[in-house]
Amino acid sequence: MEKKIISTAAILGMIAIILGAFGAHALKKVLSLDQLNTFETGVKYQMYHALFLLFLGTTKTVSERVRKRVFYLVLSGVFLFSGSIYLLATNTLTNINFRFIGPLTPVGGFLLIFAWFNIFISILKKKP
Repeated sequence: MEKKIISTAAILGMIAIILGAFGAHALKKVLSLDQLNTFETGVKYQMYHALFLLFLGTTKTVSERVRKRVFYLVLSGVFLFSGSIYLLATNTLTNINFRFIGPLTPVGGFLLIFAWFNIFISILKKKP
């Protein structure tokens, strides 16, 4: 599981850097400042959680069960939260109206919060 978590963290981090550069250069010409800021929010949260997964993959503080649960919560949360933000921020560039996926953003955010909460509870329960 450790290798899976760390390699996923690396991929999410790499994609965040690529999307951040894409937003700063290519999208800068075609999106409003508001849309760019929204896109950047998705990139930031993806990178924060890539780093979180890097921590998760290298720590021995939490059990394997908790580690696995948190991994899937973060992966799903990033996909729903950042993924929906990317589509909503670039909505004007396509003929597809992505507004219907708007409700997925808070669901993804909840999954990310719940992942952090799981780590918190696991550490509180851990006996010295």
